[in-house]
Amino acid sequence: MAGEFARSLAKGSAAPGPVPEGMIRLYSMRYCPFAQRTRLVLKAKGIDHEIININLKNKPDWLLEKNPFGLVPVLETSKGQLIYESPITCEYLDEAYPGKKLYPEDPYEKAYQKMILEFFSKLIFMSHKYFLANRNGEDTSALKEEYTEKLLKLEEILANRKTKFFGGSSVSMIDYLMWPWFERLEALQLYDCLNHTPTLKRWVESMNLDPAVKATITDPQTYKGYLELYVKNSHEACDYGL
Repeated sequence: MAGEFARSLAKGSAAPGPVPEGMIRLYSMRYCPFAQRTRLVLKAKGIDHEIININLKNKPDWLLEKNPFGLVPVLETSKGQLIYESPITCEYLDEAYPGKKLYPEDPYEKAYQKMILEFFSKLIFMSHKYFLANRNGEDTSALKEEYTEKLLKLEEILANRKTKFFGGSSVSMIDYLMWPWFERLEALQLYDCLNHTPTLKRWVESMNLDPAVKATITDPQTYKGYLELYVKNSHEACDYGL
């Protein structure tokens, strides 16, 4: 069953048929921040698409035929072409479809955004590690301090650019690629770290007004409910709230 809010396909389910002409398909999971990156770009560029949700806790065998890593997001074209890894899917969509370009055309500016992304990628693992340690009642003070230090570096980058967003006066690719983890700060109990980063906090407020962000956002309480099932390896986690 296709659709952004459709139940996920699990082990034993049949693989979907060919992608209709003029359409692109996204294999996703409603709560996956990596897949949200691709959904943000699809929405921002107004690309006609369909979504197939995958149960990542009980994966269908055929998922490995779409992505040898068995992960989402995966894009599939009507020609049967497959594209995976979230930054790669986003760049593909930006280059393959008309409309506003999310990556800057200037080679240096594009490289600069990719360097910021490389730095930001370190925070992804840290936020997940912090959540699990905090949930297990471990001392997380050092981890939270390290996380805040990394945010301060992003604060410095944005403040030095003197722009509303990381790419300039409007939302660009780097903003979308980082956003899903900022959206989840409250659910991960890290939102208070933004108290040390006023420029970054204003960026978060501005991002919340973006139409693509509004279209893909998940309420923190709902995400917390998903996380509780996810850490228990529940097969129902990916369909939480449906």
